[in-house]
Amino acid sequence: MNQTPIRGISSMATRALLAELTGAFTAATGQPVQIESVGGVDAARRVAAGEAFDLVVLASDAIDRLITAGHLAPGRVDLVRSAVAVAVPQGQPVPDLGNEAALRCAVMKAPTIGYSTGPSGVALQALFARWGLSDELARRTVQAPPGVPVASLVAQGQVALGFQQLSEMQDVPGITLAGTLPADVAIVTTFSAGVPAGGLPQVQALLDHLNSTAAAEVKRRHGMDPA
Repeated sequence: MNQTPIRGISSMATRALLAELTGAFTAATGQPVQIESVGGVDAARRVAAGEAFDLVVLASDAIDRLITAGHLAPGRVDLVRSAVAVAVPQGQPVPDLGNEAALRCAVMKAPTIGYSTGPSGVALQALFARWGLSDELARRTVQAPPGVPVASLVAQGQVALGFQQLSEMQDVPGITLAGTLPADVAIVTTFSAGVPAGGLPQVQALLDHLNSTAAAEVKRRHGMDPA
């Protein structure tokens, strides 16, 4: 078997999931896989700049843009759907997230609000704009730097209310999960894989593993749903 490592890049949202799934793939096949997880904006920029990767896992719209620009081959592979969750510092009151009105009330009460540079942050800002609150909330929002989990800002007390993918909020010490956003304003991001033209042939076997029946339970354990 060709032991050339499969080299990939992903956003932080799928870091833990990919580590577990690629580890199982290597154990079963002997094929090494090296996935670098960074901020999604930085990952897309590096791929667009021509850095060579055998596999790219980002939000589906980012993969689509890279395909359209010719940086990846046509035909993205959807892997997971990831919902945005809300967290507060451990020991602080947990807000009601039962519906849109309750969420808006929690946002209005929060002295500081944290969000990411990724798709969840973009969608959250769009929600604030729809509410007509962009200007009012601007001085209270804190954008985590690329690659820095919003949960870490919550745990350190830098923000009172943090929004990011559930997969990046799970099992983080120092925070309490309030839950995912209510259904009427849910933010769900699909994360997908893309490959360059003429890439390593063994990448297809890895993609099959990432979307296998066995992988579905792993995805749910990491706070995501199979795409």
